[in-house]
Parts: sequence; C-alpha cells; structure tokens
Amino acid sequence: METQDTAPQRQVHGQVKWFDPTKGFGFVVANDGGRDILLHANVLRNFGQGSVVDGSAIEIVVQDTQRGLQATEVLSIVPPVADEALPLRDMVEFTPEDIAQKPIEPARVKWFDKAKGFGFANVFGSNDDVFVHVEVLRRSGLSDLQSGEAVGLRMVDGERGRMAIEIIGWEAAAK
Repeated sequence: METQDTAPQRQVHGQVKWFDPTKGFGFVVANDGGRDILLHANVLRNFGQGSVVDGSAIEIVVQDTQRGLQATEVLSIVPPVADEALPLRDMVEFTPEDIAQKPIEPARVKWFDKAKGFGFANVFGSNDDVFVHVEVLRRSGLSDLQSGEAVGLRMVDGERGRMAIEIIGWEAAAK
C-alpha cells in the first residue's frame, strides 16, 4: 500500500468547482474528467491566496491518497472571464494593460462582507479607506477576504475615493 508521502504526483489542469474559505477546502474538476480533487486551504495559502473564485482555471499538482485525489501544490490560477456587459463605472476606462501598470501597494483588509458585496482595506502606513467591490474581488480570482488579511492592491481614484481595481494575495504579490 502506498502512503501519501510516496504516491506519485502529477500535474492536472482543471476548473475550481467550489471553494469555501470558512470550511477550509473545496474541489477541482480535472479537464480530462475523473474524480473530484480536494483543494485544501493550506495548499491554496502556500500559493499566496486565501480563497479562489468558483469557475477559475487552475493548474495543480495532485497525489492519490487513501481518501482520494488531493492537490499538493497550486501552480497557476486564472479567474473566469468577467461579464463585460456590467463593468464597474470607475473601471470602464481602464484596459488590463492600464491596470497592470498600476503599482501593487501592500494593504490589510479592514472588513469585507460578501453578502453586501463590498468592504474596505487600508494601505500600510495610511488610515484612509480603500473601497473593495466584490466584482473586483471576483475578477482578481478571489471569492472572499478575511478581516486582517494581507493583500496587494492596485488602485484608482474613483468617484467616491480610492478603490481597488485588482486584488492580489500578499504572498503572490511578493513573488
């Protein structure tokens, strides 16, 4: 019988079926079919994210264990294509290239309420609030944020103040 430490590992391309940061796990469906693959929060955190939005394309390393297939490493995540019919008003003038030109600033999540669809963060060294919309979170490949979580933000000055236009898990931003 193979143990988890000696079972062969392989790379898999798939899609996030669902992920619940509160439960600490979710599942991935491989593009080539087969059993669902467990994605544990610790494996996702090692990649630099605390959550991942459902439907994201994901490349992972998997291992067959006594409990089934499990992801052991996340190699890449690509968020699902955003619904372009409903862009946020403050973001319509920015192309993906424009957004990528903005500096990533370190910040900490003040609070985020998924049910309300928004929250706020503070850039390190500043008490000014930065508005975080759930759609920006989703477009960034994240499904939720926790109070106190460290993130990297790309921001613009919107109609009502500073707002995030991209959110990156801090560990991933530091790479």
